[in-house]
Amino acid sequence: AEVSSTGYAELEQHQEVRELMRLAAWEMPLLGRLAKPFVPPKTDKRPLRWRYTTYFGDPHPASRKVVVEFRVHDLKLEPKAALKLKKLAGVRYNSGTKSVRMSSDSFDTQARNKRFLATAIENLIREANDTTTDSFEDIALDRRHSKPKPQYNFPHSWKMTEERRAQLETKRLREAAYSARRIEQNPDTDGLRLI
Repeated sequence: AEVSSTGYAELEQHQEVRELMRLAAWEMPLLGRLAKPFVPPKTDKRPLRWRYTTYFGDPHPASRKVVVEFRVHDLKLEPKAALKLKKLAGVRYNSGTKSVRMSSDSFDTQARNKRFLATAIENLIREANDTTTDSFEDIALDRRHSKPKPQYNFPHSWKMTEERRAQLETKRLREAAYSARRIEQNPDTDGLRLI
C-alpha cells in the first residue's frame, strides 16, 4: 500500500512528538541538577527594564513597540535633579510606583524604537543634571494622572468559621448519602454501571 505525502507528514509529526516525549521522560529530570536559585538583577547596575512584545507567525504592527521603565531612585541622581527629572517626565512619572514608563512604536523595528527611547532617557538625565537651565522649582510635581488603586481588605465577616465549615461538611455528607440512595433505588442512574 502506497502512503500519501500527507500520511508521511503525519508520521513525521508523530515521530517528532515521540522524540520530545522521550526527552521529557529521560533527559529533563537530569536538568534538575543544574538548577540555580533565582537571584533578582541588581537595579543599581541595570536600572532600565525593557519590555518587548513578540508575535510568532504573521508580522504584527504591535511587535515593533518597546516599553522601558525605571525608578528614579535607581539612577542615583541628586535630590534636585531627581525632582527635575520627575517634572520633565510629566505624565510618564507614576508617583505611586515612583517610576517612569516610556514607550515607542514610531519606527519600523524594535531596535530603532529602543535606540530612540535610550536617547530620550539620556536627554532627560542630561537636562535634569543641568544646573544652568531652569530648575522648575516654581512648578509643583503633577500627580493628578497617577491615582493610587484602592486596596480592599477581605472582610472578617466573610471568613470561614469552624461552625460554618461543620455545616458545609454535614450538607456535603447529606447530599452524598442522598445520591447513594438514588443509585441504590434506581441502578440505571449509575453511570459507572452503564459503562
